[in-house]
Amino acid sequence: MENQPVASPYLLFFRNSGPETHQHLSAAQRQQLVTRWNAWYDDLAAEGKAVEGQPLELETRVVSGIAGARVVDGPFAEAKEAIGGYVKLMVSGLEEATEIARRHPGLAYGLIIEIRSMTAECHLGVNANRPAATASSRA
Repeated sequence: MENQPVASPYLLFFRNSGPETHQHLSAAQRQQLVTRWNAWYDDLAAEGKAVEGQPLELETRVVSGIAGARVVDGPFAEAKEAIGGYVKLMVSGLEEATEIARRHPGLAYGLIIEIRSMTAECHLGVNANRPAATASSRA
């Protein structure tokens, strides 16, 4: 039996994906892009490479400062650089994740895809990949 390479989790973050990026397209062109985008994802999911994906709302809230003293609501002027959605991949490595990103049909319309490896180890020592606590376990 041949050894299968271990799949690693990667996230594709979609930037420059807001409505203003596609407003110059006709309704038919937008529908064609949606159809191609969905086919791109569905093919990856059928191969077991895309395990989840979701668009994100434009509404944003940023919390910062000690005890979250500063709360700012958006969207912000730099919304083009905001993350508009993501896809989680399980792939052999950065090269495979890059090749998958390079096939995305939205790139032709200004989409920017950031590729990030997910890691089980946090540089601060925060426990990553830990199951969420249930209400009864916190009581």
